Amino acid sequence: MPLQIIRNDITKVKCDAIVNAANTSLLGGGGVDGMIHRAAGPQLLKECRTLGGCETGKAKITGGYNLPCKYVIHTPGPIWNGGSCGEKELLTSCYYNSLKLAKEHECQSIAFPLISSGIYGYPKKQAFQVAVETITQFLEDEDCDMLVYIVVFDRSSFIISEKLYSDISSFIDDNYVDELHKDKTIFSGSRILNCQSLPDDALSEKSEFDIPERENKKSISGSKKKASQSLKMPSAPSKEQADLTELLLSIDESFSEMLLRIIDEKGMKDSECYKKVNIDRKLFSKIRSDKYYKPSKNTALAFAVALELSIEETNDMLKKAGFALSHSNKADIIIEYFIEHKIYDIFTINEALFSFDQRLLGA
Repeated sequence: MPLQIIRNDITKVKCDAIVNAANTSLLGGGGVDGMIHRAAGPQLLKECRTLGGCETGKAKITGGYNLPCKYVIHTPGPIWNGGSCGEKELLTSCYYNSLKLAKEHECQSIAFPLISSGIYGYPKKQAFQVAVETITQFLEDEDCDMLVYIVVFDRSSFIISEKLYSDISSFIDDNYVDELHKDKTIFSGSRILNCQSLPDDALSEKSEFDIPERENKKSISGSKKKASQSLKMPSAPSKEQADLTELLLSIDESFSEMLLRIIDEKGMKDSECYKKVNIDRKLFSKIRSDKYYKPSKNTALAFAVALELSIEETNDMLKKAGFALSHSNKADIIIEYFIEHKIYDIFTINEALFSFDQRLLGA
């Protein structure tokens, strides 16, 4: 997954480079800037003093010192002044120049805070949109497989709009089913059979477990004798075996086959699809080359969203991978909400999943 949202302390993220939302002096400050300087140790400040500061929207790189990363990329973000003073362009430049430096230093992974969204006052929702748009555009333009993290400290510092949060909460309340799975048990003589996995109608029909124990033993003994006799002389395939062979020959299309068919029908390029899904090229190549590839449920759902499938089509695609949408799963209900409202932007959906403490799509 090229772009991931994670909840963590950025000074503890293990990657090639972390980004410091610095001030223009690069000499440390409050918020994320102060945290990074404290965690890195005095050597970071010593090196920063040699850089001569940095303009807003630009970026400069130093060593990581005591941090679990090779580099720290320092970029001063814009102060929010209502949005009409070039703030978006400057914030876009922060992300772009940081990514460019990371690529020049052959970084395979980089972690960003939500730049300018703290004491600089940039609205968090807008700051997140700029981050996602710039990062995804850079990865596409540069044909880059760099793994990028957006790191938030806690859920309260990153949340979808109150109205959307309220709408999704109501949708969950209306659809959530708390399924209680109770064991069903059959007593047979001195034996107990746990039938939790059996279909309900199997319990109403007569089975070997309804046979008295002594009679059952005879039946089993007779079965063994018949099995022994059948080994002596091979027989022609039974009708049931022939029917099974016919069914296997007429097996439905696999997940991979269905996916590639729909991509073609939608007129999408492979690169357009896997970038929209937010998975890397290597994983997509595995799916394309292996007819029987079984993705995770989240990956299958990410493809359904990227291809803008209906609820019915989404369930059909999930079945190919051995899954289904469930109203006992909050993440499934949240995704269903967006599909029903024809909102297919995976990053918007991931914002909502993150806000409700659910696993993100594409991961």
